[in-house]
Amino acid sequence: MVRVKITFEEIKNNEAVRTYIQKADESLIALGYTEHSFAHVSRVASVASEILLKLGYSEREAELARIAGYLHDIGNVVNRVDHAQSGAVMAFRILDNLGADPEDIATIITAIGNHDESTAFPVNPVAAALILADKTDVRYTRVRNRDIATFDKHDRVNYAAKESSVEVIPGSHVQLEIRIDRSMCSVMDYFEIFLDRMILCRKAAEKLGLEFWLVINGERVI
Repeated sequence: MVRVKITFEEIKNNEAVRTYIQKADESLIALGYTEHSFAHVSRVASVASEILLKLGYSEREAELARIAGYLHDIGNVVNRVDHAQSGAVMAFRILDNLGADPEDIATIITAIGNHDESTAFPVNPVAAALILADKTDVRYTRVRNRDIATFDKHDRVNYAAKESSVEVIPGSHVQLEIRIDRSMCSVMDYFEIFLDRMILCRKAAEKLGLEFWLVINGERVI
């Protein structure tokens, strides 16, 4: 088989990939999770790529981060538990069948297999960028439940995040800035839910030679 440099557009337009993303999100709807469909994976893909480009990594590394970001949650179609590992195996099969270069496959599946909090570690720059992009996607539009009275704590904290953005300052830090509706949750509520994610973001930033800053309502808290 002739090995090729797979592009993001090929992955995005692949029918099997789109089906797995859709069906994975349907499973998470049934389990009561926030949105993990095309809006989430597209944002993660874009932010992961932008982080590496801003830091001077190559166009190819950024492309691999974009592909990993788009594929990172397909393992949810199997089960939420260990979805990073099952997703990495699924991604390997997809990419191998498409004739992707083994080195590219290895980089992508390593990043996917290391993105979930319970087992994650920023083992390479692509994995670090994926972690940062995934764990900073906090926004009210990810909440599916429209009955505020029945919100669980994850719904409440996500719904309170009315605006969020990620900014990279080369040589210094990567910053997640969030505007929180304090009538919905406090800063302490945010940390109760997302402390593990923020610790992981700090490790990912360090892998890229940066600090991780969290700014909530204009005030730096990390």
